[in-house]
Amino acid sequence: MAVWEYKVISSGKGGFATPALLESFLNQLGTEEWEIVEFRGQPDNPLAFSGLARRPTQRDWTLGDAAAAAARVEAEKLRVEFEEKFRSATAPAAAAAAPAEAPDPEAGREVDGLRRLRDTERDSDPDAPEDDWDKLESGDELPTFFEAMRPHLRRNQRGPGLSAGVDYLAKKWDITEAEVVGALKECGLEIPEDEDAKPVYVDYDGDLYWVNVNRRGELWVNTKEKTRPVFRTVQAARVEPEEGAAADAAAGREERAPKPRREKEAVDPLAPPAPLPEGPALLDRIRPLMRKNRREAGGSGSMSFLSRALKCSEAALVDAFVAMGLSAPGPADHPPILTEIGAESWWLNKDSRGGIWINARERRADEAAGAPQAPEGPAPGNVFAAVRLLMKETKTGAVAAPVDRLAAELGKPVGEMLGALTSSGLRVPEKAREKPVFAEHAGEIFWLNLNGKGELWLNAKASKYPDGKEGRPHSKKKDDSGEGAPPESPAEAVPAG
Repeated sequence: MAVWEYKVISSGKGGFATPALLESFLNQLGTEEWEIVEFRGQPDNPLAFSGLARRPTQRDWTLGDAAAAAARVEAEKLRVEFEEKFRSATAPAAAAAAPAEAPDPEAGREVDGLRRLRDTERDSDPDAPEDDWDKLESGDELPTFFEAMRPHLRRNQRGPGLSAGVDYLAKKWDITEAEVVGALKECGLEIPEDEDAKPVYVDYDGDLYWVNVNRRGELWVNTKEKTRPVFRTVQAARVEPEEGAAADAAAGREERAPKPRREKEAVDPLAPPAPLPEGPALLDRIRPLMRKNRREAGGSGSMSFLSRALKCSEAALVDAFVAMGLSAPGPADHPPILTEIGAESWWLNKDSRGGIWINARERRADEAAGAPQAPEGPAPGNVFAAVRLLMKETKTGAVAAPVDRLAAELGKPVGEMLGALTSSGLRVPEKAREKPVFAEHAGEIFWLNLNGKGELWLNAKASKYPDGKEGRPHSKKKDDSGEGAPPESPAEAVPAG
């Protein structure tokens, strides 16, 4: 009965790099008498596979094998017999002339597996010739491990040099893999723990040897020629530059250094404040630094930015504007007070975070300096009655309309419309989710809000507390303006008129 040994074969997760490498691997299996009994390929990578191979370690005994073995034995006996007869026929005289020698009592002892006896009588004689038996016992006639391994090395497919598998060497030498690993350690080679371990090289006869583990866990012995040195390193002496050369280098760096941008210049807190221009010169100084107003025509600028640009404090800048005739900024929900300077209207205001801004636009013919502006049609408090019919109903039961559309339908500027709404108790929010201020009129509450696109909308709905009774606020609901209506509270509602 045949005895088999099995081996799991695999190309690894990524497969072979080229078809030539795959063919070389399969040819090597055939050379080692491995028979592939199962082969599983991957549909997305023809160079990747896994499988099982086997080879016999003891062949089956059959009658034909026994007959063939017996025939070979008989043929060998006949060959030896005919050879002896041929020698006797061709040299009878030489055989007769040869003196009869006494039979050697030790002859044939090696055939039985016993070692021939050694003569030890002349071991102490220094002039006695050296016995060849000592050379065989010392092992000097055997090749070194590296020399015995060199005929089995093949070109390394993963890098420079040659390589051979430990399992392959064990089969060629008819020893176990553990014995090959032990020989590697005795020769000074280190066995790595995994495939990521750094190789440790040893030098033998001008070549470098090392052992590595591949991704399938197999040990491989590698060799390559030792790198020849092409240069040698020497220590250079540091030289300090001269003072003149250092000064010239520093001057060159200053010339090449880019000048900082004007708006990025930092203000030294210990430096004395710079004197501010007075009157129209101050307005001419800040006009290029102002940006376009987001709410209406004109420009605006924050005190924090302008004070850094003019290298002064915010309080000093506000005092300079007040000294010119501008009204001090009031609370964030109060309407602005305009001041005419030339052909422009200027005013100060505060945002919801307490920051102070200065604003300017061209003066209109119907504006009066020093008073908040409102539409001429509806008076503050009655502006809700004028715009109520222009607002459209939303899906939540409220009504809403953009402020710019209401101003256009009334034939008024957006600034005047905002002035009338803020005079009636509303407040323009600074951001989309800011809590609004409500104003009551004719059983409804009105409020302003910003949607996600930055558009300002006027909203209104029936008041849930017409008699001023307190109750639980309602949840937010989505309206057509794109923002949720905040919960209504009677304490926040400001009566209009």
